[in-house]
Amino acid sequence: MATKDLRRGGGRSGLSVGDRGYANAELKGRRFGRVLTKLGMVTRDQVQEALGIQRSRKAKGEQAKLGAILIEQGRITEGDAIRAAAGQQGLDFVALDPDAIDDALTEHLPAETARTYQIVPLEFDSGSRELTIAMKSADNFRAVDDLRLLMGFKVAAVVAPSDAIDTTLDRLYATGGSTSMLDVMTELEDSDAIAALAGRGDSVDLEELAAASEDNKVVRLLNLVLLQAIKDKASDIHFEPFEQEFKMRYRIDGVLYEMVPPPKHLALPIVSRVKVMANLDIAERRLPQDGRIELTVQGNPIDLRVAVLPTMYGESVVMRVLDRSNVELSLDRIGLREDEFETMSDLIRKPNGVVLITGPTGSGKTTTLYAALSTLNEPEHKILTAEDPVEYDIDGLIQCQVNTDQELTFAKLLRSFLRQDPDTILVGEIRDLETAQIAIQASLTGHLVFSTLHTNDAPSTVLRMVDLGVESFLITATVEAIVAQRLVRRICAKCKEAYTPSETELMELNLRPEDVKGRTFHRGKGCGECNGSGYKGRLALFEILELDDTMRELIMNQASTAVLRAEARKRGMRTLRESGLLSIYDGRTTLDEVLRETIVEE
Repeated sequence: MATKDLRRGGGRSGLSVGDRGYANAELKGRRFGRVLTKLGMVTRDQVQEALGIQRSRKAKGEQAKLGAILIEQGRITEGDAIRAAAGQQGLDFVALDPDAIDDALTEHLPAETARTYQIVPLEFDSGSRELTIAMKSADNFRAVDDLRLLMGFKVAAVVAPSDAIDTTLDRLYATGGSTSMLDVMTELEDSDAIAALAGRGDSVDLEELAAASEDNKVVRLLNLVLLQAIKDKASDIHFEPFEQEFKMRYRIDGVLYEMVPPPKHLALPIVSRVKVMANLDIAERRLPQDGRIELTVQGNPIDLRVAVLPTMYGESVVMRVLDRSNVELSLDRIGLREDEFETMSDLIRKPNGVVLITGPTGSGKTTTLYAALSTLNEPEHKILTAEDPVEYDIDGLIQCQVNTDQELTFAKLLRSFLRQDPDTILVGEIRDLETAQIAIQASLTGHLVFSTLHTNDAPSTVLRMVDLGVESFLITATVEAIVAQRLVRRICAKCKEAYTPSETELMELNLRPEDVKGRTFHRGKGCGECNGSGYKGRLALFEILELDDTMRELIMNQASTAVLRAEARKRGMRTLRESGLLSIYDGRTTLDEVLRETIVEE
């Protein structure tokens, strides 16, 4: 058998390796059926029979894996399939004895990391800093790359039976596996590498800084912060230095929450560790730096965009968490009401013109644009995007990254786009007149152009375009619609309760008790599911301004924003505040949220 027996004694961590059987190096890269025959699990005739069934099912459009077919036929077991898949990846399959694993190995692989990735530590070589782990499936090979990044070790992997790994996890991390940040911070007080940096100020030796950034306890603390942020679906993580303290904060559903702050002297090693993970220069502390960290947590690809900013009291770091599994890239799932969905569906199917999405940073503009492009993403439709940065890779879209260091701007990319014969173009943001002019030219030559602007509402976008230097007649000739949006927090479904708002609360939204007679208002009491906030998730409010002949004439006559807004409302535009009130009446959000995110339109 191609297995290893792990027993106490002789190994670097009290384990020794027995006979390996068939050399898995010889199996690496071979077809799955060939691996099974090499391991003596099935005959060639049995593989050919299963391949025939596979071809038949694929012809009918059904999903059919060879291993699953052989399991159905009783030729192999699920364990055999896992073992063969390991061989195909060139990995050893081990017969794991949960009682034979040294408890001391948990020092090198914390509980939160082990449980997140469903792996157990087998050996650790302190000389080469190589950690050997056992995982449930060869398909989890991304965990190896993540651990190299997270733990700073060399990582070698083997595959073991799923039930044996579960048993080992329960034994090694019997206390439930939750190490608090406070516990790790307390342990950091005993770190020699951290102590060497204390009181040094700006005169820090580079080797000492590198050693502190690789300190096992610093690594554990930062990993705990990252995994907790991803688990809580935080959108960004902030590390902020002040004169007397070093703060850590998460932004969840648009609101910042402060975490247990680490001691001030940990600022430098924590920031240096982030820089190491993002491949930034730890010696450079006077200039801003930007980087990226890619992880795969529980099978979901996670991008962390890192921005480092020098401040008076050290370097401030913001890590933006881009979790693709947490984004609804579909128009019918971003919160549009039925009439808004129909309007948007019509807009994105127009043959040419400009559709602008507006709102402040963090209002969900990019998600709305991606949802629109995903709807249009068909084989007969060519879509090009210019983004800064490219936030989510989408199959079928040709996505280009703006690079100002190489003078690759939105405008320069747009000029090249027009020679690529696209149907639809996405410009991440219109920042200047040159970009606006080329976007308009693209729409005039038969392209549909999507882009974003930072404005307070839809009518004020016209003034912003004029302010950039765009002629009024070009706006009226090309812009089809302007969509303003905001994100408000959604009431937690677990602790949602009805209540009667006070007259003061109603007055803040220009409502009187008689205006809301018969309506039910809701709020969240706060529970474990929503961390006591009363909110869980967010929903979007939309304000859609379509340009018709009357609106275009007003723009040509340089009408004020107030006049444009008044006319748009006459013509059926629902404002952000009105959209928010409807969401309140639907029991999806609260008075406070709508008041916080929208303004009263006179």
